[in-house]
Amino acid sequence: MRYPISEMREEQNTPQWFAIQTRPRFEKKVVDQLAQKNIDVYLPLRTERHAWSDREQTISTPLFPGYAFVHISARREQWQPVLQTSGLLGFVSFGGKVVEVPAKQIGDLQMLLKENAPFSLHPFLHSGQRVRIRGGCLNGLEGVLIQDKGKLVISIASIQRSLAIEIKGYELDLV
Repeated sequence: MRYPISEMREEQNTPQWFAIQTRPRFEKKVVDQLAQKNIDVYLPLRTERHAWSDREQTISTPLFPGYAFVHISARREQWQPVLQTSGLLGFVSFGGKVVEVPAKQIGDLQMLLKENAPFSLHPFLHSGQRVRIRGGCLNGLEGVLIQDKGKLVISIASIQRSLAIEIKGYELDLV
């Protein structure tokens, strides 16, 4: 799934977050190659504990398999090194247009993973109320409220992936 470079906005010089799609199980390899090219890249990882009959091991796996995020400007000279990365399928786009990922969504995701707050993967939602957590270690985190289950869903729209966290004990404000 490759997308035309010409669909990116060339006039934008300030760095923006963009989602990239990788070959299956190539996320870490792509991120390592981009880091070697001095490109700001973010691969959200979750830690899992695996137990076998003879040993236990803690491993890190991509939170969103097949996706990572790059923080670059939309200038042509910054696209080429990204697109020339082995294992990269291309930028995530909709309707032939590469879409930016809001910095707030990346920041919220980084905060959630840093605080080790319990969460579960959740189907992507198109509707619901947007809320913001007030107070506590997740202060300012925004997402979609699922009232009947007591969960807050954080969605990365450009890759259509979501996480659900328990919101018991947190105060919420409508956004």
